[in-house]
Amino acid sequence: MKKRIWTLSPWFIIFSVLMLGMSLISYRYNRYLCYIELGISVVSAIIVFAASLRFKRYIRKALNSALSNLDNADRKFIERFKMPVVVVGDKGDIIWSNSFFSKSLCMGRNPLGDNIEPYISGNSLDFMADMGQVDVSVDGKYFTVYCVKTNMGYVCQYIDNTYFKTAIKEFKDAQPSLALVLFDNREDFVNDNEEESARIVLSVESTLQRWAASYNALYKKLSGNRYLIIMGEKELEKNIQQKFQILKEIRHIKLGTREATISMGIGSGSKNLKDCEKKARTALDMALGRGGDQVALMKDNDTYEFFGGVSSGVEKLSKVRTRVIANTLAKAVTESDKVFIMGHRFSDLDCVGAAIGLQKVIGDTFKKYSRIVIDEGRSMASALINYVKEQRPEDEIFISPKDVKGVTPKTLLIIVDTHTTDFLESEEVYNKCSRIVVIDHHRKMVNFIKNALVLCIEPNASSASEMCTEIITYIGDSDITSVEAEALLSGIVLDTKNFVMKTGVRTFEAAAYLRKKSANTVTVKRFFSDNIETYKEKYNIVSHAEIVSGCAVSVTDSSIENIRLVASQAADELLMITDVYASFVLFETPDGVINVSARSYGKINVQIIMERLGGGGHQNMAAAQIRNSDIQQVKQQLISVINDVLSD
Repeated sequence: MKKRIWTLSPWFIIFSVLMLGMSLISYRYNRYLCYIELGISVVSAIIVFAASLRFKRYIRKALNSALSNLDNADRKFIERFKMPVVVVGDKGDIIWSNSFFSKSLCMGRNPLGDNIEPYISGNSLDFMADMGQVDVSVDGKYFTVYCVKTNMGYVCQYIDNTYFKTAIKEFKDAQPSLALVLFDNREDFVNDNEEESARIVLSVESTLQRWAASYNALYKKLSGNRYLIIMGEKELEKNIQQKFQILKEIRHIKLGTREATISMGIGSGSKNLKDCEKKARTALDMALGRGGDQVALMKDNDTYEFFGGVSSGVEKLSKVRTRVIANTLAKAVTESDKVFIMGHRFSDLDCVGAAIGLQKVIGDTFKKYSRIVIDEGRSMASALINYVKEQRPEDEIFISPKDVKGVTPKTLLIIVDTHTTDFLESEEVYNKCSRIVVIDHHRKMVNFIKNALVLCIEPNASSASEMCTEIITYIGDSDITSVEAEALLSGIVLDTKNFVMKTGVRTFEAAAYLRKKSANTVTVKRFFSDNIETYKEKYNIVSHAEIVSGCAVSVTDSSIENIRLVASQAADELLMITDVYASFVLFETPDGVINVSARSYGKINVQIIMERLGGGGHQNMAAAQIRNSDIQQVKQQLISVINDVLSD
């Protein structure tokens, strides 16, 4: 109401003052002009005075009209309330309030005629009336407002619960959060000069101690490269806002070109430390499964939040874990009546190559019924599939998901190159089988398969084919021929980009083993051959790319044949451009789904970017699928995520 009253008056006041000043200046030069200006100033002042009288009458009339339904007895009764009460008109103007409202919310000032907006924290009166009660904050105080709509307007009653809400906040801030910290690559430094390795370990531990002390946290070394840290919820929130700068501080500790890294699992929001410790262990496993050098926070509703994960994983030279997994897998196969091997949708050379190697060993060495479950029409490894069929015409190797029958409680399903049900070739086949084995090299995702007998996720491996090659060497390789060796080698070549990316000592050992098994590199090269039309489309995508913060982004036409294969190959080619560290190719499938194919040389973690879009994958190779959206909107969203991730 006051805003409406003062929309006109200030301009007349300013005008009157200006005319009065001009008349004083003109008095010395032109008396006639001075009298005119003085007259105009007086008239303006009279207008302001008259308008004020009129508006005051308007206020009284409006307030009297609004209060006509609230007689003196009602006002006296409400005034006796020992809590703030206010009556508000339909337009949001305060038409009456008791003394407690004035003292508690207006610092003793009479709010008559004010708008109620500053006292309801952005809520609308209709919303408050519908809800019945709403929590608001006014000048650092907390209130619960009970609002009802009457024939006189809205009546709001304020209950001051500042003390209780402050106490609850202090209690939550003091709740303990437990963190388990692992020095990821401690072994890499121990093998060097003893003095230097001791310096690195001491630097990591002293950095963790200083970090814990700065947040009043309890620090305790457990054993070897494990540490325990307990801090309050308030301190944890500070670290979340700062995105756990301790990860960067640890990476600054170097020996030559090698950086020290830590992984941290945090459990919070539980009623006791025991539950926090259990969550912290689960979160640490998740952080390690995603490649380390990151923080995984598990909250009270069992959801995860991740920070870091920008550095490449460290290759583990020991094969002890692989041998244990191979022995467990061999036992599971022995106890099974049938074995099905299945990968992800739109299977590639790595997925199919790993499956072909395992199928041969299980079928010939263990003498078990084994089939590869695959939709050949959607596979991007059709050249490899046709080659294996030609070389092994007498064997039944591949089976369509709809033809999978005779599943029993003893049937074993081996899943390769993926570890989530969202990407499986057939979720129906997965649901039929109760005994599951997972072998994958992608970074661990939150919705991983939890009911597996064996969950082998090794994000530091180059490919699923490399992992399966190592497993085969332990469970029996006497029946492996050049056909299976070439299939496995093609998977390694695909995911390492011809031994350029994610290539470690064990990668070359696996490749050397397969070459020893008569894998022909020329045959493998032919699996990657394109026809002339595919070749043209691939370079058309490359030519239309734009560079954003060191990332190449290109949008392509969905009418291209074999669009998935072309898009992934184009993403690889874009990495050959100078100063491009990651590439993203977007295309839309006929069912309206927007697909993003992402590649990187390792400097930029494309898995983190794709996870922001609802996808996932590996640090160097990832993808996402977005439904119910426009491809240009997804492109802008992608660019926004890229800038956000790179600014962290």
